Amino acid sequence: MPTLLRLDSSSSGEASVSKRLTTVFADAWQARDADHVVVARDLHADPVPHLPDASLHWPPRLRAADAPALPEADATQREVIDQLLAADVLLIGAPMYNYSLPSTLKTWLDHVHVPGVTAPFDGDTQPMRGRTAVIVTTRGATYDEGSPTATWDHVVPPLQIVLGEALGMRVEVVVVTRTLSTSVAGLAGERGAFEREYTAAADELRRLALALD
Repeated sequence: MPTLLRLDSSSSGEASVSKRLTTVFADAWQARDADHVVVARDLHADPVPHLPDASLHWPPRLRAADAPALPEADATQREVIDQLLAADVLLIGAPMYNYSLPSTLKTWLDHVHVPGVTAPFDGDTQPMRGRTAVIVTTRGATYDEGSPTATWDHVVPPLQIVLGEALGMRVEVVVVTRTLSTSVAGLAGERGAFEREYTAAADELRRLALALD
């Protein structure tokens, strides 16, 4: 059964633009065939706990001899990693908060990026290599190329590094900006551009959902 792992990280609930767009992808994925499965986790409503000790950035065999025994944390991390490994496609809703990742999404990354397990360290350990991660990232204001804020995005780069470089996944990024144009008076003039970006993003997500396996 082709399995999609859908992760949302917005704190805006059903009003979230990123969540509306991940729904577009997930609905198109499921509509392909009855055997196309979606496993969903809302990281805001059901967060992964922070790693309680730095030693969990490594598998047990690579930890220091004096590393604490943390069976519950190990079990949680294993569960999160196994859920990722079971996915044929990963879908992440990643809104920009203060120019960076939502903390809940960063915590999830901390759990799945484990050298020697999901990323290379002392062997060829890249079980997610070649699978696709679709990143749906939304930004409240404008970050156009050539503008003073063009380099202020610190959401996509760490996702590309961890998922793409470390885990070996193929990363597709779909971006919508100006989301605050619907609620902030000073950005009202950008609403038309936002709506065009949103429509284009939804179309691209439907296309990807029908093309990926």
